[in-house]
Amino acid sequence: MNGRRGLVLALASVALLAACGTPAPTRRAKVKPILYEPQPVSEKGNEVALYAMGLIDIGYQFGGKNPEAGLDCSGMVSYIYGKAVGIRITGSAADIARRGREIDPRTLRPGDLVFFNTLNRPFSHVGVYIGDGRFIHAPSSRGRVRIERMDNVYFAPRFEMARTYFD
Repeated sequence: MNGRRGLVLALASVALLAACGTPAPTRRAKVKPILYEPQPVSEKGNEVALYAMGLIDIGYQFGGKNPEAGLDCSGMVSYIYGKAVGIRITGSAADIARRGREIDPRTLRPGDLVFFNTLNRPFSHVGVYIGDGRFIHAPSSRGRVRIERMDNVYFAPRFEMARTYFD
């Protein structure tokens, strides 16, 4: 019985480390900065960004889909879009990356989604863009929903794509 319990704990630990992983920076890469172009306002996008800001400091939880239980990156996006604008988005960060409309990163607006390769696999992390080169996400490292900059030494070289669900 103890062997089975140990195996279950080991598998749970591996799963926790693999979800929306954002380990500490290990290298500095020269990255071409995104030069943002002013865009028309999206009312729904602004609602999403404002709602996301209300979740800052909520704890991380692998598989978490609501603030009471904790949130992981894809659970946070699903929760925000559902509550703020009534759009149902489900699945992992990679699943979410397959939906919506791909946009040029220079045209990001608040409420759009930004995707990163943080686990050496495409689209392993997602966040909500809030404007001014910043996004909100639920990282497993340091375990709290927080704001990061797109030009952050860790995230800039891992940025993969931007998507929108709005006009």
